[in-house]
Amino acid sequence: MSTPPTGRILLVTGTGTEIGKTVVTAAVTALALAEGLRVAVVKPAQTGVTADEPGDAEEVRRLAGDEPTFVELARYPEPLAPATAAARSGLPPVTPGQAAAAAAELARTHDLVLVEGAGGLLVRFDADGGTLADVPAALREFDQEAAALLVTEAGLGTLNSTALSAEALRARGVRLLGLVIGSWPQAPGLAARCNLADLPLVAGAPLLGAIPAGAAPGGGSPEADRAAFLSTARSALGQILVKIFE
Repeated sequence: MSTPPTGRILLVTGTGTEIGKTVVTAAVTALALAEGLRVAVVKPAQTGVTADEPGDAEEVRRLAGDEPTFVELARYPEPLAPATAAARSGLPPVTPGQAAAAAAELARTHDLVLVEGAGGLLVRFDADGGTLADVPAALREFDQEAAALLVTEAGLGTLNSTALSAEALRARGVRLLGLVIGSWPQAPGLAARCNLADLPLVAGAPLLGAIPAGAAPGGGSPEADRAAFLSTARSALGQILVKIFE
């Protein structure tokens, strides 16, 4: 076998859909680029967009810049779980092995490879039941390891879904690097404020930051929007690179 890859691989997953995974992926990407790191972003399965519509990779590019390498393995037009969307479209599903192979190859030439899932952690990729949580096991065949970053919600109900996701990662031997709240409200209620202390307890992992609601700017020049987003990322996730590379 050739020389094993040396870049870090980080799964960006979540407790559900539409909770801020892409914004968190963009924030980590922006921070890494600002430190001069070589970054790649892998989207194993993009659902709910047609071939000519922008997906999550385009949103990361809009917020963080054109420098990263972007790889999208499969795209399905209906906004469904990848396995269901693949079956309904007649297109082949993506598998954990394919996602692992892409990430391992990119890790040979990049310092950080971010693999962003679709929906929650255990959303099915294929008819065999493969999920993002199975990618680390597949990566071991390439002599590579991966940790996970879990994006969660702020308010009432988040503790149960966060605990279950963390438990699923532990059951598969995947290291949970930490949690990020994907959208922190401008006026947090009692549950959200209490969850700042409770989320790390139920997950058994540190809370690494919280992205403020509405953090993805728009309407200005691309340069101004990216500068504003980088400033927000530094405030929200200032120490996350230290955690990734420790």
